[in-house]
Amino acid sequence: MKRPGLTASLLWPALIVIVPLLLGPLLVLALESFKPHVSGRLGGDDTAALTLANYTALAGPEYARYFFDTFRIGLISTALALVLGFPMAHFIVRRATSLQRRLLIAGLVGTLFLSLIVRIYAISMTFGPLGPLSGFSGLFGISASSPDGAELMVVLGLLNTTMPLVALTLIGTIQNINPRLEDAALSLGAPRWKTFFQITLAMSVPGILSAGIIGYAFCISNLVVPMLVGRGFVLFVSNLIYFRFSEIANFPSGAALSMVMMILALGIFYGLLHLVRTQWQDAGK
Repeated sequence: MKRPGLTASLLWPALIVIVPLLLGPLLVLALESFKPHVSGRLGGDDTAALTLANYTALAGPEYARYFFDTFRIGLISTALALVLGFPMAHFIVRRATSLQRRLLIAGLVGTLFLSLIVRIYAISMTFGPLGPLSGFSGLFGISASSPDGAELMVVLGLLNTTMPLVALTLIGTIQNINPRLEDAALSLGAPRWKTFFQITLAMSVPGILSAGIIGYAFCISNLVVPMLVGRGFVLFVSNLIYFRFSEIANFPSGAALSMVMMILALGIFYGLLHLVRTQWQDAGK
C-alpha cells in the first residue's frame, strides 16, 4: 500500500539542498540582472532603481552572433556525436564479444575521467595549424589557421566531450530492445538494412533524443573548448558571460546574459522533452 506522507517526506532532503543551493542563487542572479552597472564597481548599484537596460542591450545584432554560434555549433557537434555514437553502441550491444564489450565500455568511461583540458590540448596539438594532422581541415576545403578552421577545432573538441557520453547512454537504449524482434523480421525475409532502420533505429528514437538532449546541454554550456581552441574566432555565450563577470566586472550584464541563455535553453529542452514523450507514446502503441 502506498503511503503518500512517507513519499512526500522523502523529498524534503532534496528540497533542502536544492532551494538554497540552486533556486536561491538563481533569484540573486535574476535580481542582479536588473541593476544598473557602475564602472569600476563590483556588482550593480544597489541604491539605484531597477532597470531593463541590461536586457535591451542584448537585443543588438552584435549579440545575435554569440547566441547563433552557440546553438548552431552545439547542434552540429551533438548531431555528429549521435551519428558516430549510435553505431558504436550498437556494435557493443549486438556484435562485440565479451572482451571487446568490456574494453570498449572501459575506454568510453575512462575518457570521461580524463581531464577535459588535457583532451582539448591534445586535439589542438594534433589537428591544429602546427600539428601532424593539420591537413585534416583541408579535407573540408578550409585552412587550419582560418576562422573556419577554428570552428572545426571547436566541433572536434565538443565531439570528444559528448560522444562517449552519448554512446554510453545509447548502450542502455539498445539493450532494452528485444533482439527477438530483429530475428523475427529477418526470418520473415526482411533485408538486414531494413530491419535495422525500421526496428532497431525506429525503436531507439526516444533514447536517441534523450542522448541528444544530454549532449546538447553539454555543448551549449561549454566554456573551456571555445576558449582554448576557438582562438577568438569562436566564442560561446558562456565565454561572454565569463568575460563580463571576470574581466570587466559587469555583473548586471553577465547576469542578464545568463538569464536569457537559461530561458532559451529551457525552451529548447522543454520542446525536445515533449518530443521524447510523444515518441515514447507512439512507440508504445
